[in-house]
Amino acid sequence: MTDIEQALNEGRAVWTDLAHKTDSVWVFYDKYPVTEGHLLFVPTHENYTCVMKCYEAAYSMGMEGVIAEQWDGFNVGQNFGESAGQTVMYPHVHMIPRRKGDMADPRGGVRHVIPEKGNYRVSK
Repeated sequence: MTDIEQALNEGRAVWTDLAHKTDSVWVFYDKYPVTEGHLLFVPTHENYTCVMKCYEAAYSMGMEGVIAEQWDGFNVGQNFGESAGQTVMYPHVHMIPRRKGDMADPRGGVRHVIPEKGNYRVSK
């Protein structure tokens, strides 16, 4: 049994809508998507190698969407620990497609996790 299967059985991982899976990474549709196409890349085992494969897969799928003109850009990231906003305590990497106009001023990207720090180019 893989770590993700065990975590799902124990309720530590709560994802149900599986989009794709490989030996190293399972991809789920996010239950509360930030944008259309928001995916979660979940390692089959809780180790560095599998987590890094999640980043690789998320980046690859993000680029595929840009090339196919499904979205204009994307963010890839991970919340690690409660202080960083993690609510499901099994490692997972988000790939959030971005489209022109989905936010009035997207400058700062992932910096918006702390809203007043998002756009560092705005005069205070």
